[in-house]
Amino acid sequence: MDSFVDNITIPFHFVSNVPSDLLGWLSNITVKRTDLESENTRLIQENLIYKGKLQRMGELKTENIRLRLLLNAAELLMDEVLVTEVIGVSVTPKIHTLVINRGLNDDVYVGQPVLDSDGLMGQVTRVHENFSSVLLITDSTHAIPVQVLRTGMRSTAEGISDFKKMRLRFISPTADVKVGDQLVSSGLGGRFPSGYPVGIVTAIDQKLGANFVNVEVTPTAHVNESKHLLLIFDATKKRS
Repeated sequence: MDSFVDNITIPFHFVSNVPSDLLGWLSNITVKRTDLESENTRLIQENLIYKGKLQRMGELKTENIRLRLLLNAAELLMDEVLVTEVIGVSVTPKIHTLVINRGLNDDVYVGQPVLDSDGLMGQVTRVHENFSSVLLITDSTHAIPVQVLRTGMRSTAEGISDFKKMRLRFISPTADVKVGDQLVSSGLGGRFPSGYPVGIVTAIDQKLGANFVNVEVTPTAHVNESKHLLLIFDATKKRS
């Protein structure tokens, strides 16, 4: 008789336990889903951080390559040089100047030539104790004596406040200058040493009846991109 009663009541106990078991099961699912969402959020954040670090690694790799090129360029120079870093740039688009982290304490002087791994960048215009200002060759107030490497023809390359363009001044229609000609500093005037790359002739516009032709030049240096530069010290002048 007892076993008969037990057999009858077992299904009722099972049914009565269903709601609590169901709630427990649903609770476990909810907890697991919350955990999964938290884990997913964490993984997304970590992925973002890793991607950010990878971008930084790419930047460091590129910067390392640039520094190597800069040091290789320094080895080819006859003059004494000093590596410097850009710490500021002009906020005015038409004014092409920057600030470097070398100054009087490093024997920097006004008029000192500055270059990157590919060519002349400009010259020092103001010197302070620990930093200096540099006027870039692309500034509209800057002009530099140059010569065509192929022929030796002399001219003056002037800035037009465009980081990608300069122009040659007073070029005769009969002058032997071609697209692709490389321009280097001529050394005239004594401000810049001779033989440093300045730019490449990229366009020649000759208007009918004009006394001069318009010659467009692309600077060899990465004027608005280079971070590490070289200060050139005149070999004839001894640093203190």
